[in-house]
Amino acid sequence: MTAALTAAARQRADQTRQRATEALQRLHAAAQPITFAHVARTAGVSRSWLYRQPDLRADIDRLRGVATAQAVPVPSPQRGSAESLRQRLETALDEITRLKADNHQLREHLTQHLGHQRHNRIPAPSATCLPHETQAPNHHSVQPSR
Repeated sequence: MTAALTAAARQRADQTRQRATEALQRLHAAAQPITFAHVARTAGVSRSWLYRQPDLRADIDRLRGVATAQAVPVPSPQRGSAESLRQRLETALDEITRLKADNHQLREHLTQHLGHQRHNRIPAPSATCLPHETQAPNHHSVQPSR
């Protein structure tokens, strides 16, 4: 019985390794991104299992390096120099400073406006200021007899 279980476990491990190897080969042939997550998802295995397989881990790391090296570099005229990047950063920081000042000024203006509005608000009428009955007196009512 134990031999049968061991054989079944070995077969399942071999099938899992085969699926991972085939997935890695398919992804590489299709120029798909080679990442542990992508290989695991394609092969139907866990990432932790892939990390525990030294040979597959080395293959993934190697093919990730190949994919990175094959990436098309940005042409030098399109790359930003350190000075241009520094200038863009300074411009962005200046814009942030200006926007913060505008925001502060708008908040101050709003505070003053709301304060004036609150100060000039007509107080709510009190109970003594309310008009009494607004109906006209009824002259046709029956008077009690004397």
